[in-house]
Amino acid sequence: MSASFSALEGNNPSYSRRLQKRATPARFLLYVATDITCCRNSKNEPLKSKAPTQEQIGNWLESVGFQSGFQIGDEANTDRIKIFRNEQCILELILVRIGEWLNKESFAQLEGSHHYLTTQRAAGNRCIMLWEDYWMTKPEIVKSRLSAMLGLSYKIPARLTIARRIDKKDAISFLETNHLNGSVSSKFRYGLFLPNRYYRVLQADFQVDRGGEELLVAVATFSHPRIFQQEQKAIRSYELIRFASVLDSNVIGGLDKLLNAFVKDRQPDDIMTYADLEWSDGASYRKLGFEMKGQTPPIAFNLDLNKIARSSKSAETDVREGQVTVYNAGSLKFVKPFEYAH
Repeated sequence: MSASFSALEGNNPSYSRRLQKRATPARFLLYVATDITCCRNSKNEPLKSKAPTQEQIGNWLESVGFQSGFQIGDEANTDRIKIFRNEQCILELILVRIGEWLNKESFAQLEGSHHYLTTQRAAGNRCIMLWEDYWMTKPEIVKSRLSAMLGLSYKIPARLTIARRIDKKDAISFLETNHLNGSVSSKFRYGLFLPNRYYRVLQADFQVDRGGEELLVAVATFSHPRIFQQEQKAIRSYELIRFASVLDSNVIGGLDKLLNAFVKDRQPDDIMTYADLEWSDGASYRKLGFEMKGQTPPIAFNLDLNKIARSSKSAETDVREGQVTVYNAGSLKFVKPFEYAH
Protein backbone atom coordinates (compact mmCIF):
# COMPACT_ATOMS: atom_id res chain seq x y z
CA MET A 1 0.00 0.00 0.00
CA SER A 2 2.89 2.35 0.73
CA ALA A 3 4.03 2.27 -2.89
CA SER A 4 0.58 3.07 -4.22
CA PHE A 5 0.29 6.17 -2.08
CA SER A 6 3.77 7.34 -3.03
CA ALA A 7 2.67 7.14 -6.65
CA LEU A 8 -0.45 9.16 -5.89
CA GLU A 9 1.59 11.81 -4.11
CA GLY A 10 4.10 12.12 -6.91
CA ASN A 11 1.88 11.88 -9.98
CA ASN A 12 -1.57 13.12 -8.99
CA PRO A 13 -1.81 16.95 -9.06
CA SER A 14 -4.64 16.80 -6.50
CA TYR A 15 -2.02 15.72 -3.99
CA SER A 16 -0.80 19.29 -3.60
CA ARG A 17 -0.40 18.98 0.18
CA ARG A 18 2.48 17.24 1.80
CA LEU A 19 1.62 13.80 3.20
CA GLN A 20 3.30 12.92 6.43
CA LYS A 21 3.73 9.25 7.32
CA ARG A 22 3.32 8.83 11.06
CA ALA A 23 5.08 6.29 13.22
CA THR A 24 2.59 3.51 13.93
CA PRO A 25 2.68 -0.18 14.83
CA ALA A 26 3.85 -2.36 11.95
CA ARG A 27 0.33 -3.47 11.01
CA PHE A 28 -0.96 0.11 10.63
CA LEU A 29 -0.14 2.75 8.03
CA LEU A 30 -1.68 6.17 8.57
CA TYR A 31 -1.23 9.10 6.22
CA VAL A 32 -2.14 12.56 7.53
CA ALA A 33 -2.62 15.67 5.38
CA THR A 34 -0.85 18.69 6.84
CA ASP A 35 -1.24 22.46 6.35
CA ILE A 36 -5.05 22.16 6.29
CA THR A 37 -7.16 25.28 5.95
CA CYS A 38 -9.22 25.68 9.11
CA CYS A 39 -12.77 26.86 9.38
CA ARG A 40 -13.27 30.52 10.38
CA ASN A 41 -16.26 32.34 11.80
CA SER A 42 -17.79 35.62 10.64
CA LYS A 43 -15.03 37.58 12.46
CA ASN A 44 -12.37 35.65 10.52
CA GLU A 45 -11.35 33.88 13.72
CA PRO A 46 -10.35 30.21 13.45
CA LEU A 47 -12.87 27.84 14.96
CA LYS A 48 -11.37 25.95 17.87
CA SER A 49 -10.36 22.40 17.05
CA LYS A 50 -7.87 20.06 18.73
CA ALA A 51 -6.55 18.90 15.35
CA PRO A 52 -7.62 19.09 11.71
CA THR A 53 -10.68 16.94 11.06
CA GLN A 54 -8.80 14.71 8.63
CA GLU A 55 -6.24 13.94 11.34
CA GLN A 56 -8.91 13.34 13.99
CA ILE A 57 -10.67 10.84 11.72
CA GLY A 58 -7.37 9.16 10.88
CA ASN A 59 -6.38 8.88 14.52
CA TRP A 60 -9.73 7.34 15.41
CA LEU A 61 -9.51 4.84 12.55
CA GLU A 62 -6.03 3.88 13.69
CA SER A 63 -7.29 3.36 17.24
CA VAL A 64 -9.89 0.84 16.04
CA GLY A 65 -7.52 -1.08 13.82
CA PHE A 66 -7.87 0.43 10.35
CA GLN A 67 -5.50 2.08 7.91
CA SER A 68 -6.39 5.28 6.07
CA GLY A 69 -5.11 7.46 3.27
CA PHE A 70 -6.08 11.06 2.47
CA GLN A 71 -6.38 12.60 -0.97
CA ILE A 72 -7.65 16.05 -1.92
CA GLY A 73 -10.74 15.59 -4.07
CA ASP A 74 -11.01 16.89 -7.62
CA GLU A 75 -13.76 19.22 -6.40
CA ALA A 76 -11.22 21.23 -4.31
CA ASN A 77 -13.46 21.57 -1.24
CA THR A 78 -13.35 17.88 -0.36
CA ASP A 79 -10.90 15.30 0.91
CA ARG A 80 -11.26 11.64 0.05
CA ILE A 81 -10.38 9.34 2.90
CA LYS A 82 -9.87 5.74 1.88
CA ILE A 83 -10.23 3.26 4.73
CA PHE A 84 -8.27 0.02 4.53
CA ARG A 85 -8.00 -3.24 6.38
CA ASN A 86 -5.26 -5.67 5.34
CA GLU A 87 -4.44 -3.32 2.44
CA GLN A 88 -7.95 -3.68 1.01
CA CYS A 89 -10.11 -0.56 0.68
CA ILE A 90 -13.43 -1.28 2.38
CA LEU A 91 -14.93 2.21 2.55
CA GLU A 92 -14.30 5.67 1.10
CA LEU A 93 -15.35 8.83 2.92
CA ILE A 94 -15.79 12.12 1.05
CA LEU A 95 -15.17 14.87 3.61
CA VAL A 96 -16.58 18.30 2.71
CA ARG A 97 -14.29 20.83 4.41
CA ILE A 98 -16.16 23.87 5.74
CA GLY A 99 -13.13 26.17 5.44
CA GLU A 100 -12.76 25.44 1.74
CA TRP A 101 -16.54 25.59 1.22
CA LEU A 102 -16.53 29.12 2.65
CA ASN A 103 -14.04 30.14 -0.02
CA LYS A 104 -15.87 28.46 -2.91
CA GLU A 105 -19.56 27.83 -2.11
CA SER A 106 -19.77 26.18 -5.52
CA PHE A 107 -22.81 23.94 -5.85
CA ALA A 108 -21.48 22.83 -9.24
CA GLN A 109 -18.35 21.48 -7.56
CA LEU A 110 -20.48 19.81 -4.89
CA GLU A 111 -22.46 18.11 -7.66
CA GLY A 112 -19.14 16.66 -8.79
CA SER A 113 -18.80 15.02 -5.38
CA HIS A 114 -22.38 13.74 -5.60
CA HIS A 115 -21.58 12.24 -9.02
CA TYR A 116 -18.43 10.60 -7.66
CA LEU A 117 -20.46 9.17 -4.76
CA THR A 118 -23.00 7.69 -7.18
CA THR A 119 -20.46 6.23 -9.59
CA GLN A 120 -18.47 4.60 -6.79
CA ARG A 121 -21.59 2.90 -5.45
CA ALA A 122 -22.63 1.83 -8.94
CA ALA A 123 -19.22 0.18 -9.28
CA GLY A 124 -19.87 -1.79 -6.10
CA ASN A 125 -17.64 0.34 -3.86
CA ARG A 126 -18.90 1.56 -0.50
CA CYS A 127 -18.73 5.34 -0.32
CA ILE A 128 -20.26 8.01 1.93
CA MET A 129 -20.18 11.80 2.20
CA LEU A 130 -19.61 13.67 5.46
CA TRP A 131 -19.81 17.41 6.01
CA GLU A 132 -17.19 18.57 8.49
CA ASP A 133 -19.72 20.25 10.80
CA TYR A 134 -21.23 16.87 11.69
CA TRP A 135 -17.86 15.59 12.86
CA MET A 136 -17.28 18.80 14.83
CA THR A 137 -20.63 18.73 16.63
CA LYS A 138 -21.62 15.04 16.75
CA PRO A 139 -18.41 13.01 16.55
CA GLU A 140 -19.73 10.11 18.66
CA ILE A 141 -22.75 9.61 16.39
CA VAL A 142 -20.54 9.79 13.28
CA LYS A 143 -18.16 7.24 14.82
CA SER A 144 -21.12 5.01 15.66
CA ARG A 145 -22.36 5.07 12.06
CA LEU A 146 -18.89 4.43 10.71
CA SER A 147 -18.44 1.60 13.21
CA ALA A 148 -21.61 -0.03 11.89
CA MET A 149 -20.28 0.17 8.33
CA LEU A 150 -16.88 -1.18 9.40
CA GLY A 151 -18.40 -4.11 11.29
CA LEU A 152 -17.37 -2.85 14.73
CA SER A 153 -20.80 -2.37 16.32
CA TYR A 154 -21.96 -4.36 19.32
CA LYS A 155 -24.63 -6.81 18.20
CA ILE A 156 -28.00 -6.99 19.99
CA PRO A 157 -30.56 -9.56 18.71
CA ALA A 158 -33.97 -7.93 18.23
CA ARG A 159 -35.63 -11.29 19.02
CA LEU A 160 -34.67 -10.74 22.67
CA THR A 161 -36.33 -7.32 22.81
CA ILE A 162 -39.89 -6.14 23.45
CA ALA A 163 -41.51 -3.62 21.07
CA ARG A 164 -44.02 -1.07 22.38
CA ARG A 165 -45.19 2.54 22.11
CA ILE A 166 -43.10 5.15 23.90
CA ASP A 167 -43.88 8.74 24.85
CA LYS A 168 -42.68 11.86 23.08
CA LYS A 169 -40.16 12.79 25.76
CA ASP A 170 -38.35 9.45 25.63
CA ALA A 171 -38.33 9.43 21.82
CA ILE A 172 -36.85 12.93 21.63
CA SER A 173 -34.19 12.16 24.25
CA PHE A 174 -33.13 8.96 22.49
CA LEU A 175 -33.01 10.45 18.99
CA GLU A 176 -31.13 13.57 20.05
CA THR A 177 -28.47 11.31 21.53
CA ASN A 178 -28.34 8.62 18.84
CA HIS A 179 -29.53 10.04 15.48
CA LEU A 180 -27.27 12.27 13.38
CA ASN A 181 -30.15 14.62 12.51
CA GLY A 182 -31.77 14.54 15.94
CA SER A 183 -35.51 14.46 16.52
CA VAL A 184 -38.36 15.99 14.52
CA SER A 185 -42.11 16.09 15.02
CA SER A 186 -43.90 12.73 14.81
CA LYS A 187 -47.24 11.17 15.73
CA PHE A 188 -46.39 7.56 16.60
CA ARG A 189 -43.27 6.47 18.48
CA TYR A 190 -42.07 2.93 19.13
CA GLY A 191 -39.11 1.55 21.04
CA LEU A 192 -37.33 -1.77 21.48
CA PHE A 193 -36.51 -2.71 25.05
CA LEU A 194 -33.96 -5.31 26.12
CA PRO A 195 -35.05 -6.89 29.48
CA ASN A 196 -32.33 -7.07 32.11
CA ARG A 197 -32.41 -10.89 32.04
CA TYR A 198 -30.76 -10.59 28.61
CA TYR A 199 -28.08 -8.07 29.59
CA ARG A 200 -25.74 -11.06 29.41
CA VAL A 201 -25.66 -10.64 25.62
CA LEU A 202 -24.08 -7.19 26.05
CA GLN A 203 -20.31 -7.27 25.89
CA ALA A 204 -18.51 -6.12 29.02
CA ASP A 205 -16.94 -3.07 27.35
CA PHE A 206 -20.24 -1.87 25.80
CA GLN A 207 -20.86 1.38 27.66
CA VAL A 208 -24.59 1.56 28.45
CA ASP A 209 -26.61 2.02 31.61
CA ARG A 210 -27.38 -1.45 32.98
CA GLY A 211 -29.00 -0.25 36.19
CA GLY A 212 -32.64 -0.52 35.10
CA GLU A 213 -34.98 -3.44 34.53
CA GLU A 214 -34.79 -2.85 30.77
CA LEU A 215 -32.72 -0.93 28.26
CA LEU A 216 -34.11 1.10 25.35
CA VAL A 217 -31.96 0.01 22.39
CA ALA A 218 -33.81 1.31 19.30
CA VAL A 219 -36.51 3.83 18.35
CA ALA A 220 -38.64 4.42 15.25
CA THR A 221 -41.06 7.31 14.73
CA PHE A 222 -43.94 7.64 12.26
CA SER A 223 -46.13 10.40 10.86
CA HIS A 224 -49.86 11.03 10.82
CA PRO A 225 -51.59 9.12 8.00
CA ARG A 226 -51.88 10.84 4.64
CA ILE A 227 -55.01 9.90 2.71
CA PHE A 228 -54.98 9.86 -1.09
CA GLN A 229 -56.92 8.16 -3.87
CA GLN A 230 -55.36 5.37 -5.89
CA GLU A 231 -57.37 3.30 -8.36
CA GLN A 232 -60.61 4.62 -6.81
CA LYS A 233 -59.51 3.49 -3.37
CA ALA A 234 -58.54 5.59 -0.36
CA ILE A 235 -54.95 4.82 0.63
CA ARG A 236 -53.68 5.51 4.13
CA SER A 237 -49.96 6.19 3.84
CA TYR A 238 -47.62 6.74 6.78
CA GLU A 239 -44.02 7.92 6.80
CA LEU A 240 -41.22 6.27 8.73
CA ILE A 241 -39.51 9.46 9.89
CA ARG A 242 -36.65 8.32 12.09
CA PHE A 243 -34.93 5.10 13.06
CA ALA A 244 -31.90 4.80 15.33
CA SER A 245 -30.28 2.25 17.58
CA VAL A 246 -28.31 3.07 20.72
CA LEU A 247 -24.81 4.38 20.04
CA ASP A 248 -22.21 1.83 18.90
CA SER A 249 -24.80 -0.92 18.49
CA ASN A 250 -26.43 -2.87 15.69
CA VAL A 251 -29.82 -4.22 16.75
CA ILE A 252 -30.12 -7.17 14.39
CA GLY A 253 -33.64 -7.18 12.95
CA GLY A 254 -34.54 -4.08 14.95
CA LEU A 255 -36.16 -1.97 12.23
CA ASP A 256 -38.16 -4.97 10.98
CA LYS A 257 -39.51 -5.64 14.45
CA LEU A 258 -40.48 -2.00 15.00
CA LEU A 259 -42.20 -1.86 11.59
CA ASN A 260 -44.16 -5.02 12.41
CA ALA A 261 -45.30 -3.54 15.73
CA PHE A 262 -46.48 -0.38 13.98
CA VAL A 263 -48.24 -2.31 11.19
CA LYS A 264 -50.04 -4.49 13.72
CA ASP A 265 -51.39 -1.40 15.51
CA ARG A 266 -52.20 0.88 12.57
CA GLN A 267 -52.65 -1.42 9.53
CA PRO A 268 -51.32 1.09 6.97
CA ASP A 269 -51.86 0.64 3.26
CA ASP A 270 -48.26 1.63 2.77
CA ILE A 271 -45.25 3.08 4.58
CA MET A 272 -42.88 5.45 2.84
CA THR A 273 -39.47 6.65 3.95
CA TYR A 274 -36.32 8.30 2.66
CA ALA A 275 -32.71 7.07 2.47
CA ASP A 276 -30.13 9.81 3.01
CA LEU A 277 -27.85 9.61 -0.05
CA GLU A 278 -24.88 10.92 1.90
CA TRP A 279 -24.84 7.69 3.89
CA SER A 280 -26.89 5.09 2.06
CA ASP A 281 -28.27 3.78 -1.21
CA GLY A 282 -31.25 2.27 0.64
CA ALA A 283 -30.06 -1.35 0.57
CA SER A 284 -31.42 -2.01 4.07
CA TYR A 285 -34.88 -0.82 3.01
CA ARG A 286 -34.84 -3.03 -0.08
CA LYS A 287 -34.11 -6.04 2.12
CA LEU A 288 -37.28 -5.25 4.11
CA GLY A 289 -39.48 -5.15 1.00
CA PHE A 290 -39.42 -1.42 0.24
CA GLU A 291 -39.38 -0.34 -3.40
CA MET A 292 -37.60 2.77 -4.65
CA LYS A 293 -40.08 5.26 -6.08
CA GLY A 294 -37.99 8.32 -6.81
CA GLN A 295 -35.22 10.68 -5.79
CA THR A 296 -35.40 14.09 -4.14
CA PRO A 297 -32.88 16.83 -5.01
CA PRO A 298 -30.33 18.19 -2.51
CA ILE A 299 -31.80 20.31 0.28
CA ALA A 300 -30.22 23.58 1.42
CA PHE A 301 -29.55 24.45 5.07
CA ASN A 302 -28.17 27.48 6.84
CA LEU A 303 -25.07 26.68 8.88
CA ASP A 304 -24.34 29.07 11.75
CA LEU A 305 -20.55 29.30 11.86
CA ASN A 306 -20.44 30.50 15.45
CA LYS A 307 -22.69 27.82 16.94
CA ILE A 308 -21.87 25.22 14.23
CA ALA A 309 -25.60 24.48 14.02
CA ARG A 310 -27.82 23.83 11.01
CA SER A 311 -31.29 25.25 10.42
CA SER A 312 -33.83 24.75 7.65
CA LYS A 313 -33.62 27.11 4.72
CA SER A 314 -36.52 28.09 2.50
CA ALA A 315 -36.42 30.08 -0.72
CA GLU A 316 -37.38 33.19 1.26
CA THR A 317 -34.77 32.68 3.98
CA ASP A 318 -31.82 35.04 3.78
CA VAL A 319 -28.34 33.95 4.74
CA ARG A 320 -27.47 36.12 7.73
CA GLU A 321 -24.06 37.34 8.77
CA GLY A 322 -22.10 34.47 10.27
CA GLN A 323 -24.02 31.87 8.24
CA VAL A 324 -23.28 29.89 5.11
CA THR A 325 -25.56 27.77 2.92
CA VAL A 326 -24.75 24.05 2.82
CA TYR A 327 -26.49 21.20 1.01
CA ASN A 328 -27.15 17.54 1.57
CA ALA A 329 -26.94 15.03 -1.28
CA GLY A 330 -30.69 14.49 -1.59
CA SER A 331 -32.60 11.31 -0.77
CA LEU A 332 -34.10 8.21 -2.30
CA LYS A 333 -37.82 7.67 -1.69
CA PHE A 334 -38.93 4.15 -0.73
CA VAL A 335 -42.44 2.73 -0.31
CA LYS A 336 -43.61 -0.59 1.13
CA PRO A 337 -47.25 -1.58 0.39
CA PHE A 338 -49.32 -3.83 2.65
CA GLU A 339 -52.28 -6.06 1.95
CA TYR A 340 -54.56 -7.63 4.55
CA ALA A 341 -56.84 -10.64 4.43
CA HIS A 342 -60.49 -9.72 4.94
